[in-house]
Amino acid sequence: QVQLEESGGGLVQAGDSLRLSCAASGCTSSSYGMGWFRQAPGKEREFVAGFSWSGMRTYYGDSVKGRFTISRDNAKNTVSLQMNSLKPEDTAVYYCAARRGPVTPQLIRVKSTYDYWGQGTEVTVSS
Repeated sequence: QVQLEESGGGLVQAGDSLRLSCAASGCTSSSYGMGWFRQAPGKEREFVAGFSWSGMRTYYGDSVKGRFTISRDNAKNTVSLQMNSLKPEDTAVYYCAARRGPVTPQLIRVKSTYDYWGQGTEVTVSS
């Protein structure tokens, strides 16, 4: 059974950095399409960052491009999200997600293409 567990959330100030981690069990994360999504109160869950099926390319949501970096450590079976220059609008619950099969680059951003989800870790950015 695939399980994803996020960690690293917390309360920070605008301009600070934070690093989220997603530990995968019951699967080899390098064999799944991995991504990060977030959901702010009262809003839809939105795409933040993700890997192509090969893991060679990365994709980012427009609002985080240039500030966030997704990475993976295959030896530790983890996927991380480095978040720099945080803004109050980055406040949300961040979710790690895994997909069993390849999809087109456009569908990497679509939450319904992911098969497994973590419980989420909360990030609050104060102004």
